[in-house]
Amino acid sequence: MKPDSPPQAFLEAVDADTMLREVQEWAAINTGTGNLDGLATMASKLADAFSQLPGEVELVEPATVTAISPEGREFEKPHGRHMVLRVRPDAERRFVLTGHMDTVFPADHPFQDVSWLDDTTINGPGTADMKGGLDVILHALKLFESTTDAARVGYDVMVNADEETGSLASRGLIEELARGKYAALTYEPSALPDGTLAHARGGTGNYSITITGKSAHAGRNPQDGRNAIVAASDLVLRVKSLEADDITVNPAKIDGGAANNVVPDLAILRFNIRPKSTDAMNRFDGELDAILRLIETEHEVGVHRHGGVTRPPKPVDAKAQRLFDLVKACGAELGQNIGWKPTGGVCDGNNIAATGVPVVDTMGVRGGAIHSPDEFMIVPSLRERAALSALVLTKLSTGDHL
Repeated sequence: MKPDSPPQAFLEAVDADTMLREVQEWAAINTGTGNLDGLATMASKLADAFSQLPGEVELVEPATVTAISPEGREFEKPHGRHMVLRVRPDAERRFVLTGHMDTVFPADHPFQDVSWLDDTTINGPGTADMKGGLDVILHALKLFESTTDAARVGYDVMVNADEETGSLASRGLIEELARGKYAALTYEPSALPDGTLAHARGGTGNYSITITGKSAHAGRNPQDGRNAIVAASDLVLRVKSLEADDITVNPAKIDGGAANNVVPDLAILRFNIRPKSTDAMNRFDGELDAILRLIETEHEVGVHRHGGVTRPPKPVDAKAQRLFDLVKACGAELGQNIGWKPTGGVCDGNNIAATGVPVVDTMGVRGGAIHSPDEFMIVPSLRERAALSALVLTKLSTGDHL
């Protein structure tokens, strides 16, 4: 595509029929985060599809991730491999584009099929979140590679297999690929079906606190026991009291306990936090440590902490705002009205922003009702969003926009 080609040329060049066929095919593959066979199939298809672009495709092994069982044991959780494409790695200016192949629907979930809701909308698992977004990446880059500006820059594409569970097996890879990049684009679906982008985001963290007490007979000698459930209940109230305007705390589950006539010697408290700022995140971490020491002392129990913040808060600084402004301007050139709003949701854009790289993380399709059997994708948005990304990348390839 020539440098003086009008923006509408990107729209006209999109192969919308092929995009729709690919999304339908990919959505028919169950890729729940725990479905390793389905993820392996999807990773292979993505590797084949993205090999049409210049560069090298690699399937990267997941990092080791552990969790705490209901019995209080730490165990390793298996994950699927991540796909990485590296194009022109020696270029002075480089970008990173990210997405995820996993969905929230396990292999035995009844929501498995793609169907038409009307002439422009399909319903199917992962159609919006985010098989549609992955196809937007692929076809946007095909368009971009047809321009004369593409040869001056490079980029990495990362599609992970564990975003829906916090990207614990890919967080290091995301950060490695993001560092030093000029800009980043992530392909979560739009925040609203009209194409509104997610702007600033809060953060999130998941914790499992294992409390080890001492069992005893509840009638004969309860004083000799150390009740882990009581200690966990005390901990629930104390962590909940740390809520403030800039952070919420959600105690979600207590595992453990024993028969009614036994003082329980084990409890695992699981809770989630949503800090709105880095200060809130760091403050909570220090306050939690102090509370855990207090629980240990007052209840004479053992305490083991597992987990922490997985997605730091994502404020929008001046550089990131300029990227949003550029996306909006490119949308206007294509006849797309694009706005944004803050959201409490999190994604890999949080982790990218933490490296200091400006990111817009809802460049995927228009759709909605994600994480439910009502999930839908607005089919014309495949063409719209592919053209939008291609135009944004072309603009980013020349001049100092950020």
